[in-house]
Amino acid sequence: MAEKRTIRIGFLVFEGIQALDLFGPQEVFAEANSCGSDTATSYETLLISETGENVTTESGVTIGAHASLDNCPPLHTLIVPGGAGSRPDRIPQRVVDWVSRRATETRRLGSVCTGLFILARTGILDGRPVTTHWHHVDEAAKAFPNLNIAADALFVRDDGIITAAGITAGIDMALSLVEEDMGAGVAAQVARELVVFLRRPGGQNQYSSLLQRQAAENDKFAGLLAWIADNLTEDLSVEALAARACLSERHFRRSFKDLHNETPARAIERIRIDVAKDWLSASRLSIAEIARSVGFQSADAFRRAFERQVGATPRDYRQRFGHQHNQSQSFKE
Repeated sequence: MAEKRTIRIGFLVFEGIQALDLFGPQEVFAEANSCGSDTATSYETLLISETGENVTTESGVTIGAHASLDNCPPLHTLIVPGGAGSRPDRIPQRVVDWVSRRATETRRLGSVCTGLFILARTGILDGRPVTTHWHHVDEAAKAFPNLNIAADALFVRDDGIITAAGITAGIDMALSLVEEDMGAGVAAQVARELVVFLRRPGGQNQYSSLLQRQAAENDKFAGLLAWIADNLTEDLSVEALAARACLSERHFRRSFKDLHNETPARAIERIRIDVAKDWLSASRLSIAEIARSVGFQSADAFRRAFERQVGATPRDYRQRFGHQHNQSQSFKE
């Protein structure tokens, strides 16, 4: 067998780093070495701190660095995680200047969550489409008005620059890089080994309508919404839901609309479409089968509801966001 190509991936680490922004992607590359042991590619990961000394995460975990800015070897890919320590008052200009120089020497440059703030200070991202965690979008837009922020994307790829929303989206980003380097089969195996539900394509929303509803303060229907998402083929009539909520039908209908600003029926439709998006992305079920699995009476009703909410047909959505390793095979319609 020919000698393996080693891809060295550097992670910039600093005081106040978000541990999962680092550990999630790092574990993906480590698992890829195992799953892709018979491929011609392997990964080496390197943790780089300003001085080469240990750093402490937001949660108090001590991380040992492999290299400093001064003795870091050449990198194929540089990834900057996020965390409270990524802000300008905590990251010295010396580090930003180092990232700027390295960006011209690496094939790929990435950020996770507020690692975007460090990359943005270099000016490299000006005018580019990027993303960060939804909670920090306004902060990023105010601090860096020249960024073109995709506020709800999981990750965004623009040539050799890839920015991820944060936490689990960093895993999605790393899996996309594994797919690029080792192939879709290895990326899918890594996802299974890490018990990732599915390798989500980058353009999907960070924040589903169900999560938005459950995040509302004092939402007395949060438990009911979770039950609905798990029981989309059950009787979800207002009468049945009111009984489950131990309210009269009239009181339930009025209380739900006051809290969520829409009828229960419309909320249920949105949850059905959210679940259908995952099925369209991750499975090879036909559109009619997916329609039935999320509780629509017909494929036509599903298509109309999907297009009304998403602005695209289920077929178009699948072609855009379906797994790349499935795209060479025909999906059932």
